[in-house]
Amino acid sequence: MAAASLQPHRSRYWKTATIDEEFTQRAAKILWCYERVEWLWQRGEVVICLDEKPNIQALSRCAPTQPMRAGRIERREFEYERHGTITLLVSFNVFDGTMGGWGLERNDHEHFLWGVRQVARRYRTAKRIHLIMDNGSSHIDQHTHAYFAAHPRLRVLFTPAHASWLNQAELLLRAFSDKYLDRFDCRSRQELISHLNASWPEYNRCFAHPFNWSWTRHHMYQWAESKEAAISSKIYATVH
Repeated sequence: MAAASLQPHRSRYWKTATIDEEFTQRAAKILWCYERVEWLWQRGEVVICLDEKPNIQALSRCAPTQPMRAGRIERREFEYERHGTITLLVSFNVFDGTMGGWGLERNDHEHFLWGVRQVARRYRTAKRIHLIMDNGSSHIDQHTHAYFAAHPRLRVLFTPAHASWLNQAELLLRAFSDKYLDRFDCRSRQELISHLNASWPEYNRCFAHPFNWSWTRHHMYQWAESKEAAISSKIYATVH
């Protein structure tokens, strides 16, 4: 197996987005915002990505973590106690890289819309807010659609199915979790909430920066065409 470079002990999931007209239309609108983010900012408009990190567990290790020292890595107790969960909704300003964070009691349309109102209040002076989000159940709920229809200042852009990676808030959550959540222990759910409330302002002071997003509409169209060509070739080979 080593000679054949096989790794039977490893596997991973994958899911390819369906490359069709709906995909390219949705992706193009989002990528247009990323390409024009500075121009929109100068016009008084902001591009904001939204995403949730659901069910963050408030955990405390059953024994204190032993810090690293010369010749030994950090050691953490395997067993822990659970103290409840919280969902974190984050907003990411694509222009300047700053974030907002709000703890949600539940991951439903009612609490999501409460978070959307906090975002709208945070950018109350913006002429228009371009909101980029995935197709989560709370995002596409009929009550959510009705709210957005009644507030035209909020322009909602949904990522294509299975293409939530077009949402830059996913990059933010990865960076934020690495700095503030992955090694955090707490003794109560309220301590976790207080930690989150203190952490995202510190992230803005110390780490916030716009991501270097280089994938443009031109790249997307080229990629979509190559996928369509590959699929057509497979179909042709199958029927002939």
